[in-house]
Amino acid sequence: MALYPQPAGYKAGWGRAGGGGRSIGLRIFSPWLTRQRPHQPEISAQPVHPMVLPRRAMATFRLALIQLQVSSIKSDNLTRACGLVREAATQGAKIVSLPECFNSPYGTKYFPEYAEKIPGESTQKLSEVAKECSIYLIGGSIPEADAGKLYNTSVVFGPEGNLLVKHRKIHLFDIDVPGKITFQESKTLSPGDSFSTFDTPYCRVGLGICYDIRFAELAQIYAQRGCQLLVYPAAFNLTTGPAHWELLQRGRAVDNQVYVATASPARDDKASYVAWGHSTVVNPWGEVLAKAGTEETIVYSDIDLKKLAEIRQQIPIFSQKRSDLYTVEAKNL
Repeated sequence: MALYPQPAGYKAGWGRAGGGGRSIGLRIFSPWLTRQRPHQPEISAQPVHPMVLPRRAMATFRLALIQLQVSSIKSDNLTRACGLVREAATQGAKIVSLPECFNSPYGTKYFPEYAEKIPGESTQKLSEVAKECSIYLIGGSIPEADAGKLYNTSVVFGPEGNLLVKHRKIHLFDIDVPGKITFQESKTLSPGDSFSTFDTPYCRVGLGICYDIRFAELAQIYAQRGCQLLVYPAAFNLTTGPAHWELLQRGRAVDNQVYVATASPARDDKASYVAWGHSTVVNPWGEVLAKAGTEETIVYSDIDLKKLAEIRQQIPIFSQKRSDLYTVEAKNL
């Protein structure tokens, strides 16, 4: 089943359908805390003013989020994921995202068992289907093995099957909510030390993984660097999901006047870690444009960059920031 917004003039609701980058780190600077001038990072591309659209950018494009039912069989996950990517492409999607840990169950005991190197089996399949469909494919995330360490890693492939970005989850999911959930990714995973953007003919996209969305500074840096869409493959749970899933997305969208999308695995009540589901797209006004339930599905949303520009003009927060009092800046790593 797939969800897509109805054309203008239809009654509110959802219908059913058949069937390069760079990495930067972060530090916060306040002249009230230090008299040093804030360091201006050297990056490979010049910062883009948040009000400026990339040249030849298309005003509207379709985004698809694949809410995959993940099983314990990696080959089945890869086959179904690629099939749903193809379906999304036939429905006009130009950027497609898979969920966090799309090729394996989510859990500290599973990360070592399912980890693979990049390039490897999973990334090869993603490269091939991105090229076949001529789309930008955000490969959710997979457990990555590299130099004796494990990472929660997302890769992005372009329409030629070329690798654009490899993003390792920066903030590891270590929480303890008494009587509800205790989880420590750091038992098996190492954190990434950069966060990443990539360019498309439509807009610049910022990438994070799940827990990364809780850290507002990352989204601020993405917006400062010209991102108009932030995508977070994620797997919230039945404790954090109902409390914070939509709240965080709307907050990041409004604070930075960007589109925010989250791609979750479908819910499996028999799994050791039960994902919340509800893959979602939020616009810069904080409105939920599309939202899945808990089952396997594809969520579609048409991203309107003219709408984004209008909101930024109406409420010009970027030009109103008090940089004499505070800054959030990228740090070269």
